[in-house]
Amino acid sequence: MSDTGGVREVKSAARTVELLELLAARGDRPARLRELADELGVPRSSMYALLQTLIDRGWVRTDATGSLYGIGIRALLTGTNYLDSDPHVRTARPYLDEASDALGETIHFARLDDGDVVYLATRESHEYLRSFSRVGRRLPAYAGALGKALLAERDEHELRLPDGPWEQLTPNTHTDRASLVADLAGVRERGYAIDREEGVVGIAGFGFALRYDSPAIDAISCSVPTARLTEEHERRIVAVMREIRGRIEAAAPGAAGAAPHWR
Repeated sequence: MSDTGGVREVKSAARTVELLELLAARGDRPARLRELADELGVPRSSMYALLQTLIDRGWVRTDATGSLYGIGIRALLTGTNYLDSDPHVRTARPYLDEASDALGETIHFARLDDGDVVYLATRESHEYLRSFSRVGRRLPAYAGALGKALLAERDEHELRLPDGPWEQLTPNTHTDRASLVADLAGVRERGYAIDREEGVVGIAGFGFALRYDSPAIDAISCSVPTARLTEEHERRIVAVMREIRGRIEAAAPGAAGAAPHWR
């Protein structure tokens, strides 16, 4: 039995959330009843009843045989409502468009969630670029410009990072706390984060924390293929993104009752 803030956890609600998160994490790999029951450690009869309840409400879908299960459309609708109701996402959208128009590169807006960053908005490059990010995608904060920009806003003892060694997404990914902390010192000195093929091979990124919260939980970035990243283009990216950051921060909803302060 777990306890949060003195309130006893509701087991049925926790199990429902765990099931939905498990199905979402599987992506395009549907699951069978046995797999889900074994993974969550519950009887198959209980899992079947829960699945049927969620199917009836659109949170889970099943195939024509009724033997395969995946995440349902209600998850998308709820996620879309989250984005539409968030004042900072709404504020940032037109400025992301401006950055995309000015640079012709892929622009992201993301939020720190425990040890990951979650993409909340993306403007794709004007040039052809294979898609490697999408709204809702999670990436370890230690592995890219967005995450490093946000981690650098925190003191070293505040960094919520997994025990090492960390997963190495590319040959350039940080795999231990010491190397990341050294990198974050450079981020603080220059005022933005640089990711040179740390999250995706062939892609460089430049991340800027948005300081309307303290410490910042949101950041923007520009991603560009290393094949077309010249020194001149890099200087242009940094200049434009610095300006866009300042404009988003200036336009952000004020703290005086404009919006709830979510935790």
